[in-house]
Amino acid sequence: MVVDSISSPTLGETRTYTVLLPRNYDQNPDKRYPVLYLLHGIMDTNEGWYRNGRVKSVMDKLVESGEVCEMIVVTPNAGGNIYEGVWNGYFNMPGWPYEDFFFNEFLPHIESRYRVIGDRAHRAIGGLSMGGGGSTIYGQRHPDMFCAVYAMSALMDLDANGGLPSYGQEKMKIFNRTVREYSTIDFVRRANDETREKLRSIAWFVDCGDDDVLFDVDIAFYQTMRDAGIPCQLRVRDGAHNWEYWNTALYTALPYFTRAFTKETYNQSK
Repeated sequence: MVVDSISSPTLGETRTYTVLLPRNYDQNPDKRYPVLYLLHGIMDTNEGWYRNGRVKSVMDKLVESGEVCEMIVVTPNAGGNIYEGVWNGYFNMPGWPYEDFFFNEFLPHIESRYRVIGDRAHRAIGGLSMGGGGSTIYGQRHPDMFCAVYAMSALMDLDANGGLPSYGQEKMKIFNRTVREYSTIDFVRRANDETREKLRSIAWFVDCGDDDVLFDVDIAFYQTMRDAGIPCQLRVRDGAHNWEYWNTALYTALPYFTRAFTKETYNQSK
């Protein structure tokens, strides 16, 4: 596991990130790997998936059992404690052009620094809560970049009065407003035939607990996808908006990404 940082002219600051490398990465210097970008939730950082989600131990176990292929897992840092004045969010906001940073600086940096295969067929994205919404937005707005999206307990939209309380924090007000503007549900509803066809090229998966605070909006997104004729898998399990749920979701998500990578490789070879 590698913790590193990137200095971003776009954001005007340095951002840390974590990379989980395959166990034999250094012993196979000519081998390249699929890559998974795994996004954290609001108030969290790149450390969350390792400290609380235990992604390394889950990955090691599933690779050992043969259920998951070796892949590089990248967790960027798009947050921190927003009530301490730290920006949060994976989309562009006034003063925080994170989407531009991710695609123009961060992704090229990762895929030149580490031995990533570097094509759409071997690049996937997923995340929890804010990161679940962020991964969905990235899949929608950049369908040529990812073969699969896995959204856990995802912040797909907010109603007019929804979102975390701002407590006078301007950045939280901007965040809540931008989530509404980037509504993943409205995106599907507004999509023309060409855009919907591009969305159909991605493997979509929504995973949400039946006691999750975002359950209704995740179901609404899934239904909107069905209405638009865009295939999307749905998993509803017993659980709430917490790390216990997201840790167990990895046992479905990581094999799902493996199947997506394998399918795309097979299709390319035909």
